[in-house]
Amino acid sequence: MLGSPIRLAVVDDHPLFVRGLELLLPISTEGRARVVGSTGDASAAASLVSRCQPDLALVDLHMPPPGGIRAVAAIRRTTPRVRVVAMSGGDDPAPALEALRAGAEGFLPKSSEPEELLPPIVAILDGWAVLPAALLRGLLRPERSHSVDLDEEERRLLRSIAAGRSNVEIADQLHVSERTVKRMTAALLRKLRVSSRAQAAALAGHAGLLTD
Repeated sequence: MLGSPIRLAVVDDHPLFVRGLELLLPISTEGRARVVGSTGDASAAASLVSRCQPDLALVDLHMPPPGGIRAVAAIRRTTPRVRVVAMSGGDDPAPALEALRAGAEGFLPKSSEPEELLPPIVAILDGWAVLPAALLRGLLRPERSHSVDLDEEERRLLRSIAAGRSNVEIADQLHVSERTVKRMTAALLRKLRVSSRAQAAALAGHAGLLTD
């Protein structure tokens, strides 16, 4: 992924923020990432991404209607190859959780410096999910509004996923093969009715499923 510049699309209605990324991102990443398209209209997000074909789209959650959540969902529906990262200037975990449910692979605060964006972007493009620690702690506050019956093995797997452990690490912990971990993880995601590890960790923590 680092052999050529990472192509980013930005969906944000703050022109100064977008312009700052356009100018500073190539400099701060030494040419390893650049903005190839932007829009301040959430309803135009999907068409922008379809036209520009970026590697990843940065979507501001707090935009005028139809809003950032719908923009995330539209991008994932029309161009599923493109990874989506939600961004916000606030610290409320609720919009981030909605974005994860809509298909975002990660969340980054808009207060991040341009040079701080490259490592999480690379991680997401490599298949990882990225959430700031403070946001993850907020999502893990017990809230018993969602009931899912998990056995102890599923809870152990879910805790490992939430902790960011790799399949190899989980296999060592559970004393099973890596293939078994992949099968167990797929079954757990189906049971939780989510499509990614990030969504599983966020949903389970938000519902209090990680507490004994």
